[in-house]
Amino acid sequence: MSALHDPDNEPSRVTFVGAGPGDPMLLTLGALQALRVADLVLIDDPRLLSLLAEPILGLPESVTVRRLSGAAALDRAAECVHALEGAAQVVRLFWGDPFLDGRGAVEAAGCVASGADIHVIPGISPQTAVPEFAGVDLSNTCVELVPSSGLASSNGFSGGNQVVSSTVGALDDVVACALHAGRTADQAVIATVNGTTTRQQTLRTTLGRLTPGLFDEDDDAPITVVIGDAAAARLTEWFENKPLFGWRVLVPRTKAQSAALMARLRMHGAYPEEVPTIAVEPPRQPQLLDRAIRGLVEGSYEWVVFTSINAVRAVRDKLEEYGLDARVFSGVRVAVVGDSTAKSLRDWGIVPDLMPVGEHSAAGLAAEFPAYDDVLDPINKVFCPRADIAVDTLVTGLTELGWEVEDVTAYRTVRAAPPPVETREAIKTGEFDAVIFTSSSTVRNLVGIAGKPHACSIIAAIGPATAATCEEHGLRVDVLASTPNSMTLADELAVFAGRRRAEFVARGAEVKKPSQRRRRRRKSS
Repeated sequence: MSALHDPDNEPSRVTFVGAGPGDPMLLTLGALQALRVADLVLIDDPRLLSLLAEPILGLPESVTVRRLSGAAALDRAAECVHALEGAAQVVRLFWGDPFLDGRGAVEAAGCVASGADIHVIPGISPQTAVPEFAGVDLSNTCVELVPSSGLASSNGFSGGNQVVSSTVGALDDVVACALHAGRTADQAVIATVNGTTTRQQTLRTTLGRLTPGLFDEDDDAPITVVIGDAAAARLTEWFENKPLFGWRVLVPRTKAQSAALMARLRMHGAYPEEVPTIAVEPPRQPQLLDRAIRGLVEGSYEWVVFTSINAVRAVRDKLEEYGLDARVFSGVRVAVVGDSTAKSLRDWGIVPDLMPVGEHSAAGLAAEFPAYDDVLDPINKVFCPRADIAVDTLVTGLTELGWEVEDVTAYRTVRAAPPPVETREAIKTGEFDAVIFTSSSTVRNLVGIAGKPHACSIIAAIGPATAATCEEHGLRVDVLASTPNSMTLADELAVFAGRRRAEFVARGAEVKKPSQRRRRRRKSS
């Protein structure tokens, strides 16, 4: 039993966690759980910083990330043990799998010897995952997994199949070791850089032709090399054939709302980049929301209508500020405009009573909202928390149905700061293959802070109102979601890209991304 304890006399623990090969969707459930309850995350690989910043992980802001300074495994183990003096739950995060791709076993043994409790959560190793993402079949064959640290000591380079984990800058060493061990220069190899990510690039060549110059990547970019018959019998390029593979897609949204959309775009092979265009701030007169919350607690409303995720978050934060939770909605009917808002409520434990079957918008909800009945409805008041810039369509519609609407500004939306110069230039010069707009305000604000997207960029809009705003700013809409839902929009952008690729193939032309086919101006529709 460890001598290190937290204030509640529970043992402190170092959890050795595998982060997987790069795609955040390949993190295990155990890894996510450990990260979300950690006080401190210790890393030694700088690639993990961008992985931890992914919104889909949902890491609490209270989690501290620190890079280890020790060069030797036992020195890093001592740092882990020392960290337990100030943190009850420490996660030691490794790229790939702790014991297969890193020196986690040595560090874990050092922690145990120092009296610390440890736990190990394996991760998906790049040496097994990347070949699968490259379409290589490693079954029914003897495979040796060779980490870059074991190149010089590997005795099996002379035969069979091998998977070598290394970096682009070390490819010459990989080739030299293989040839020294008896491999021939004409031996088939498959090399995959940035495997499992939307920047994956796979090359089939021979050992003698494998050089760092084949890849337009930094020397420290991760690369996985398959040597042997398995490389010669590659099955399919399934990952790199995804409809949006390699597309650089701009997502102008608030960070809190982009996680699911970013994940959906990655599922289709895109490389999404978020540019916040809207910042959410408290209302200028918070006492009005306070008064409405008191009315909700006292049972003054028959309905509460949520028109956005931000409205749900604003009400939830205010209730938690008062020590209250979702139970205050007992006896109150709840309506939402669409799926995303409904999901945010369900995550809170509230099942909406009404969501429009047709158009998912304020107008669609007003069209399907029940009229006030002085016999069936004991109360005629509706609480509608919303943004300061929201239109009055819903309020007008509910009022015409006989309801008394308490229209309260729950949050304000303000224009975000301009993105970095490099991003602004990429937007204006057509380096983004597509831009996804999920509201009219994101169109106006993106143009205001970064300029108008280049004519070659594919424009996708979530609904007619957003499309109209795009056209007002001189942008032709290529993809319009059939239903105003961000997941639908991402899916239909993928369908568009798939059809576009098929057209190139049918003409016998080289398939190029939109950013590779820049033109001076877009033809009118």
